[in-house]
Amino acid sequence: MTTTNTNQENVTLLNLNDTEEKLAQALFNAYTNREALKMDEWTDLLNDEDASYRVQRRLMELKDQPLGGYKVSLTSKQTQDMFDSTEPLYGAQVQNHFVKSPATLSLSSNLMDPLAEVELVFKAKEDLSPEDSLEELARKTTVASGVEVPDSRFSDWFPSLSKYLVMADAAVGGYVVYGDERDTTDFALKDLENVHTKLYHDGKEEVDGVSSEVLGNPLNSLHWLVKKLHEQGQSFKAGQRVSSGTFLLPPRLTEGKWTAKFDNGFSDVEVNVTD
Repeated sequence: MTTTNTNQENVTLLNLNDTEEKLAQALFNAYTNREALKMDEWTDLLNDEDASYRVQRRLMELKDQPLGGYKVSLTSKQTQDMFDSTEPLYGAQVQNHFVKSPATLSLSSNLMDPLAEVELVFKAKEDLSPEDSLEELARKTTVASGVEVPDSRFSDWFPSLSKYLVMADAAVGGYVVYGDERDTTDFALKDLENVHTKLYHDGKEEVDGVSSEVLGNPLNSLHWLVKKLHEQGQSFKAGQRVSSGTFLLPPRLTEGKWTAKFDNGFSDVEVNVTD
């Protein structure tokens, strides 16, 4: 198969087989038409990581939108166990799905079956290297509070969707709402391990969490991603963002006002969800 212009560099799809192409097309149609796929019709078609990422890259090619960055999932032992995994996974995200707080999202227009996660969002000030240490990654990035809204093209997906279909579906990427951005070097590395948050829905506390749930420190998540992309012939470029992993087990995102309150000097993040 010959590739057309893609939003990710150095990516070829020469090994995409007919089954993978069929899934990529089905995911794109579900993304475009907001008509959910049935998991049991697709569960056994992907059985390895390489095939799953090939489908994801093809899906991004079909979307034909600028690449805004990535999200990293399965960054805690609890979530890895839920999806029978031993390491994180990532999903490429289109640029216009990274939005500044306060944001308004519609269940009927923007979303399908969403959750609410609380995360730190890093943005590269310059290209990142797989050789970068955590200190170098901090120097090269900004960091912001964030609420990520995972959303799958499969119905009734959480928590039973296979990790291979999660990968193929751009790591069930939906939207990332981010707060005020600061230089990451404004914080000591130890401080980034101890960012606490509480998530509220219409003023009622739903759940709380801490950043150490994200591989011990969310910068470790960014470090993993940069290396993973390099292994696949890609790179993390200046201007791209990453939602680095959830502090907490996510509740379902429902209509109303969602507010994530952070300590350590991070701004609150607000997401207004309409019908």
